[in-house]
Amino acid sequence: MISANEKLAHIRSEMQKNSIDAYIIPYADPHLGEYIPDHWQIIPWLCGFTGSAATLVITDSFAGLWTDSRYFIQAEQQLAGSGFELKKAGNTGSPDYSQWIAGNLNEKSVVAFDGRTFSVSMKRKLESVTARKNISILSDCDLISELWTDRLPLSSEKAFDHPIEFCGKDRARKISEIREQMKIMNIDYHLLTSPEDVMWMLNIRGKDLKYSSLLLSFVIVGMDQILFFAEENKIPMVLARTFDDLNIIMLPYEETDGMISTLPSDSTILLNPLSTSVLLQNAIPPGMKIVEDISIPTKLKSVKNKVELENISRVMVKDGVALSKFFYWFENQPPDNQLTELQLAEKILEFRAKNTAFLGPSFSTIVAYGENGALPHYSPATGSNSIIGNESLLMIDSGGQYLDGTTDITRTISTGKATAKQKKDFTLVLKGMIGLATARFPSGTKGYQLDILARKFLWENGLNYGHGTGHGVGFCLNVHEGPQSISPMTNNGSKTPIEPGMLISNEPAIYREGEYGIRTENLIVCYEYEETEFGQFLGFDTVSLCYIDKSLINLTMLNEKEIKWLDSYHMEIFDKVGPFLSEAENEWLKKKTSALQH
Repeated sequence: MISANEKLAHIRSEMQKNSIDAYIIPYADPHLGEYIPDHWQIIPWLCGFTGSAATLVITDSFAGLWTDSRYFIQAEQQLAGSGFELKKAGNTGSPDYSQWIAGNLNEKSVVAFDGRTFSVSMKRKLESVTARKNISILSDCDLISELWTDRLPLSSEKAFDHPIEFCGKDRARKISEIREQMKIMNIDYHLLTSPEDVMWMLNIRGKDLKYSSLLLSFVIVGMDQILFFAEENKIPMVLARTFDDLNIIMLPYEETDGMISTLPSDSTILLNPLSTSVLLQNAIPPGMKIVEDISIPTKLKSVKNKVELENISRVMVKDGVALSKFFYWFENQPPDNQLTELQLAEKILEFRAKNTAFLGPSFSTIVAYGENGALPHYSPATGSNSIIGNESLLMIDSGGQYLDGTTDITRTISTGKATAKQKKDFTLVLKGMIGLATARFPSGTKGYQLDILARKFLWENGLNYGHGTGHGVGFCLNVHEGPQSISPMTNNGSKTPIEPGMLISNEPAIYREGEYGIRTENLIVCYEYEETEFGQFLGFDTVSLCYIDKSLINLTMLNEKEIKWLDSYHMEIFDKVGPFLSEAENEWLKKKTSALQH
């Protein structure tokens, strides 16, 4: 096995041969989503960093990794000895990778990347900041494939049907709804580059990614015909026949750019520049009108239909039962049973796997004890895998993929006697979570306008967290799925109005480096609350079902409204989850969900 420094030396040698001054490697695959298969995990293979957001820049004398605040501590640890240095994205005064390139390369330098894994938006930004130096950009440069000789192949697992009793609408209706929106927008073709859009439209699911039920695929939606690009051997014959009935033409995955190039030059195509690669954009015929926006399926699937919402309610009970059984098991372990973080993660999976329609975890389970909890996206599999002690906090962030929905929930519990500082931090986070859960707001309100409700109490105490407060959640698709989000950042996601039927996470937190982390996360569904003379008002219904550790609450910091909400939430958990537990588990849950003493 060659070392990170040897890989770096090889890439630099190839750069020199091709007169390249800087080479960019984003954490991405040809679909440019958050989740990528092992085949495209270039950054972990090259430098050892395993976070889910990063960009590498390599020159003849510099190698840097840009990532955000979720991963600063982790990156420092994993990059040691790799030849790469950490660059902190988002820090005030710290240039991002494109600004660094513009500031450090000479006039008329050459920058290169693999156009399959670089989005249209990324290229435009790079062009805009480097234009003053007349820097050339090469978008068809792959310096990795030849070097990575033991690269894992893409999955060969078959796709499967997602029945209407789960998804609520058949394929024909979804296709019709997309075409209706295309007519309104005066669009001839719609390029779908995100597999989750394709899965939703065709009511299928795949196994190409570890934690998302996706089949890597592209689609071109026309008014009379749909071109579906995927590995044909992954589509069962029974599915292929249903596609024939809808005039869905199956084509090889690698022919996507070639078919794009044959579209009529006098027509109009809709695409998302954030998820469309430079390779595919370059294939669009000259003269073809391009309309840029988030995809139509992205907008449609963000609002769950009645059947999906009913299934979500049921899946939360199943998930809540699994979590209750897990926490009961954990509390009843012998004191001398030294369990590790990874063992707990495996045990959670074991309890979830007993449920019907369970497909697997929805992301890599975070079980973080003590100071590991200060790493927001810590993984015991790649971290220290600490033994769970009896003198700190334990944070567990986990979720499941089920045919009838996707779950994501975080709980922080005390494994010993909590300190006053821990209780204060925990209660401030809890107050923020309740503040967002109980929000009432007018229709049209956007995510960034709601974010303060979760941070208010932390801010008042000089505290904050570096990630967003809420992300959209898919339905048996991606656990992170927009366009909606709740965040202080005024990006496209947080500028999306929150609509009835949207499923969103609610996860304020606090991280104290070297000490502990606290995060309390539930999923919430937006619904119509009331209509007044001032318009329609909306609210949130909390759908996750797992007790909150009362031993960590400083009761004097909660007001009557907050106490009433928590008591009511705990009563709902006991009523819905309790009937599926054993007698001993039920008695345990009764104590965990009993009313606060006040």
